[in-house]
Amino acid sequence: MAAGIIFCTVLLGIFAYYYVRYQKIVDARMKGPLFTTSAEVFARPPLVRTGEKISADAVISELRRAGYSDEAPHPAGRGQRSPEPPPFRKAAPAPPSATRSEGPLVTEPRSRIGSFVVKGAELQIHPGPDSYHAAEPAILHFDGGKVADVTDNSGHPLDAYELEPQLVTLLAYGQDRAKRRVVTYSEIPKLLVDAVTSIEDRRFFEHNGINYVRFAESAWANLRSGRYSQGGSTITMQVARMFFLTPDKHIKRKLIEMLIALELEQRFTKQQIFALYANQVDMGQRGSFNIKGLAEASRAYFNKDIQELSLPEAALLAGIIQAPSRLTPYRHPEHALERRNLVLDAMAETGAITLDQAQKAKATPLKLAPLNVEASDAPYFVDLVKDSLSDNYTEAELNAQEDRIYTTLDPDLQRAAAEAVESGVKGLDALVLKQRTRKVKIGSGKAAKTETRILPGPEPQVALVALDPHTGEVLALVGGRNYGASQLNHSMARRPTGSIFKPFVYAAAVNTAVDGQQPVFTSTSTVDDSPGSYTFGDQVYEPRNYKEEYHGLVTARYALAMSLNNATVKLAEQVGYDRIAELAHAAGISSVKPTPAMALGSYDATPVEMSQAYTVFANGGVRVIPTLVKSLRDRRGNILDETKVQMKPVLDPRVAYVMTNMMEGVVNYGLGYSVRRAGFTAPAAGKTGSSHDAWFAGYTSNLLCIVWVGFDDYTDLRLSGAVAAAPIWAEFMKSAVALPQYSDPREFTAPPGVVVLKLDKLTNRIATNSCPDDFSAAFIAGTEPHDTCDQAPGLLNRVGTLLGLTRENPTVVPPPGPANPAAQPGVRPQPAAAAPQPAAAQQNDAEGKKKKGFWGKLAGVFKGDEDKQQSPPPKKPQP
Repeated sequence: MAAGIIFCTVLLGIFAYYYVRYQKIVDARMKGPLFTTSAEVFARPPLVRTGEKISADAVISELRRAGYSDEAPHPAGRGQRSPEPPPFRKAAPAPPSATRSEGPLVTEPRSRIGSFVVKGAELQIHPGPDSYHAAEPAILHFDGGKVADVTDNSGHPLDAYELEPQLVTLLAYGQDRAKRRVVTYSEIPKLLVDAVTSIEDRRFFEHNGINYVRFAESAWANLRSGRYSQGGSTITMQVARMFFLTPDKHIKRKLIEMLIALELEQRFTKQQIFALYANQVDMGQRGSFNIKGLAEASRAYFNKDIQELSLPEAALLAGIIQAPSRLTPYRHPEHALERRNLVLDAMAETGAITLDQAQKAKATPLKLAPLNVEASDAPYFVDLVKDSLSDNYTEAELNAQEDRIYTTLDPDLQRAAAEAVESGVKGLDALVLKQRTRKVKIGSGKAAKTETRILPGPEPQVALVALDPHTGEVLALVGGRNYGASQLNHSMARRPTGSIFKPFVYAAAVNTAVDGQQPVFTSTSTVDDSPGSYTFGDQVYEPRNYKEEYHGLVTARYALAMSLNNATVKLAEQVGYDRIAELAHAAGISSVKPTPAMALGSYDATPVEMSQAYTVFANGGVRVIPTLVKSLRDRRGNILDETKVQMKPVLDPRVAYVMTNMMEGVVNYGLGYSVRRAGFTAPAAGKTGSSHDAWFAGYTSNLLCIVWVGFDDYTDLRLSGAVAAAPIWAEFMKSAVALPQYSDPREFTAPPGVVVLKLDKLTNRIATNSCPDDFSAAFIAGTEPHDTCDQAPGLLNRVGTLLGLTRENPTVVPPPGPANPAAQPGVRPQPAAAAPQPAAAQQNDAEGKKKKGFWGKLAGVFKGDEDKQQSPPPKKPQP
């Protein structure tokens, strides 16, 4: 008897010791932040327009994903909070400097972003105190699957209404690169709670933290199997393990786990414990990120807010908990489906759902969000956002204050970009595989056989940058083929630009019409596409055309359309390397040096830099600096920092339009015609580029996109821009123009002081009814031709023109209105002045073919070339 009392006393003492010891550990852990605080990254606000084809349910889904609730509007104004009961009972008073993640979890629901009310065909939207927007309600009326009208709260009509920006991701991932969306118990749908408890812990709301019956059954099963096969852990015990213990499996850890579970049950409600579990549970991996918690899993697997989950989706998430790697629906859909159905059966057994509901849910196929991290999380874009803020804010500061970073990202366009890259990579891989496949003869004589071998080599990488050419807002960005495999952001990698640099050569040439330089060049000036050597310092540069094909005299617009190397270098020599380099620097291409090789894009630039440079053409001669962040705000919505649009005039708007007109020719009948062949039909201008890499740069009236393709080790891709990059650009742009916000690309509008003429293809003179085979060409007023195609000049004058013995003297007409924009050195717009006409070859009637002689030049036969492998132009190429 005495021995028994002593044993019990010792046992009780040991229990008391460990109870007090782990009580202190629990208190210390619960007083600090349980989850890493993080800044939030948001996309640009989606716009709902009057007349847009979108249902009320789709708009409601957008609102819910942004955190809106279908409740009465908040009475509190911006920055104010009406009192509400905390959803958690705190273990101990929080220190004065505490942030929102002190205590067991957030002490309030997700930010009161706003609410909405549905009344028949009317949707009332009420931004809350933490909304991105001011508290200005709006009412949307729907009819026939579209927005009939939009009004403000007073009934005044609005053309459009900005919804709440969507959360893209969190800025900080922690050491384990984990993503988590913290939610309260009240935000977890009952359906999901029932699914989890049915399969993980049926008596969770009844036991005191330990299910003794289940624990005994598990212990017996382990003894029979001779190994640790079942744990018997309740949800509370799993929480104890997640927050306080290692995952090692041994008896001592199990006993400590049970002890901490009892502590937790004494300190917190079942709802609090379940919320801890729901936010910490491991739910697998997506890309290079670990998925933590049910809310993040809901978005990762279904691209839904946790409150929007259906019964089959909730059951799938509950099933994944047991073994996230083995049960991932992307790699093992059959295992995931089997486990999901087991959860549904368990829910039916516990009475959470009926047998009929279970059967219907089990018949539902898996419907998962596309496994494309770049489409939803835009990781390369977010990395750039982080870098752009690093000069003024440390990552720790942003995350500690849980700031909100509102970016320029368009989620729809980002999805289109990711899908275009994903599709394009498959085609690229096939082309590269074909290049590397070799037939090898093994042996000799009758025993000889042929084997197919594939040469080793790197994977082709891709970068895509899309921005608004008028504001510089980066709307979509993909920095590589697979972020999980490589976080190297190729949109910021410096690579030789190839022929997408050539438009700057031609722009400097066309600029002679306004800067007083002699001679004056136009888009139909002729340049000599013949072999040549160019001495620069002590070096000799000898450019070559593709396949060593040369064309003699060709027009500038044709040389650009067909990307003729020798013609471009010859033109650069005539214009002046210094002037071209100055223009490039003004456009933001800082690496360029005034050498002959510059004309063919031998100097490096990043895809982001080239997108900036091309805004000069797409934005009327004004360079726009790309921006990623619109504003930085604290978690209450107060503005901490804002980004303003930065612009810098570079070219006369007339020159910019002439270049756009010339690059329309690249797309419509030049090497860029592959985008037309791919089905992109909207008005567009662009340029192919090939060096070791492949490029395509192009734009519409409202969207600019740059695509780069190449190898990380700088080996030659051996694919042209028309073959490797243009198809990705076309696929992206086709998806873009299908979106409401980009569905109206318009014809490019000529500014004042530009003349657009129809020219005869054979003579490059003004077309008449007698020569209907024509094309459109833009000229700065005063430099346009005046002779018509049926007004043949005299023979002596014609011969003199061909031999460079005659010149005309046009007067350049300045654009009406205010003075031209200020320009950079070497690109100086000037008012009206008598400017000499182009060099002898200016306005030649015909283009040469190969090395044509005198009579061949008179005939004016058209022919083209390219800078690398080409995508053939249409059957009837224009000049």
